[in-house]
Amino acid sequence: MSQLTPARCPVPHDGTQWAARHMPMLAATMRTHASAFAGRRIGICLHIEPKTAVLVGHLAQAGAEIVLTGSPGTTQEDTADALRDYGITVVGHRSDDLARHRENIARVLDSRPDLILDNGADLIEGVLARGGLPGLVGATEETTTGGLRIRSWDRRPDFPVIVINDSRLKLLVENEFGVGQSVVQGFMNATNLMIPGARATVVGYGPCGRGVADTLAHLGARVAVADTDPYRALEAVMAGHRVGSLVDLLPRTQLLFLATGHPGVIGAAEIGALRDGTVVAGVGHMPWEVDANALAEHTVSVHRSGPSGQERAVHRLRDGREIVILADTKMINLTAAKGNPIEAMDLGLTLQARSLAAIATGHSPSLEPGVQAVPASIDRQVAADLVDTLSRI
Repeated sequence: MSQLTPARCPVPHDGTQWAARHMPMLAATMRTHASAFAGRRIGICLHIEPKTAVLVGHLAQAGAEIVLTGSPGTTQEDTADALRDYGITVVGHRSDDLARHRENIARVLDSRPDLILDNGADLIEGVLARGGLPGLVGATEETTTGGLRIRSWDRRPDFPVIVINDSRLKLLVENEFGVGQSVVQGFMNATNLMIPGARATVVGYGPCGRGVADTLAHLGARVAVADTDPYRALEAVMAGHRVGSLVDLLPRTQLLFLATGHPGVIGAAEIGALRDGTVVAGVGHMPWEVDANALAEHTVSVHRSGPSGQERAVHRLRDGREIVILADTKMINLTAAKGNPIEAMDLGLTLQARSLAAIATGHSPSLEPGVQAVPASIDRQVAADLVDTLSRI
């Protein structure tokens, strides 16, 4: 790899400049692949925070036109304003609900991008709903949730979609180590509760759930894991966690972390099994792992407190129990912390940039219409670059 001293991000914002200082791989990638983005219009749906702004700034500096929107409830307004001041079209605000988010998605697609960088498959879903988008070359999708959504649809994209979370490298570095740290940090910010000695249950032992469970255990929590996949359950046992069915684990659970990425995991039966005072935090991309209808049927009153993004909703249930939901189960690492660590996002956004460049140039012979993983050649090269980078520290 070329010199790894990161360039300053062109976006004049303190948080973005701090992030850029610790994102050398992305800077090196953009120096090498800038020509792939010159003259392109890129539609982006990503959490709007400083690391995203570093990527957007580099893309704009390379000559791309950017139309950007965030995910509901996670936009950092000062970062969004800095991007607007720099000349980036930023659609939407932190306070936007799902209905307004859909309008924001439509506005991004109205700009007719020829490349898409998506987060949760909302833009890609919009493209298919329109029957296609003239001139669209392809897309990347950041999340496992988005990849699962796309693969579940009857109609599949007729353009390449690279799912970044299908990268072995990203699952290891960003999802397991980065998410584990940032979720627990966000939880502590939102609650000021003590981790050592607490009984915590993590639902889902994929890379994100594994990272959360292991981080909690390292801090002294007594961790249990629920996962229906026997291989993942075995991994959890071998890591020293207690494993059982969710309804069996919930009566002793104080802190509940939802990391499956699937809707309705906490339904009527699970709500009935929750311990009085349980605090629930979201890890997955979409705030849908608690069945909202089932919770509403059990709830007689809700008391909300705390600042925006760290809001605590105390649900008093019919039988007198109280269940605390943090930020409506939006991702706690983004609502109550600053997202994944900068170095982890340097890796993830480097994979994004290289994958998007491969789509733009058509230089990767393995790309074909439909959902696919990061090309192995890109994944291995970025892994080697990361080893080289860490070895220099």
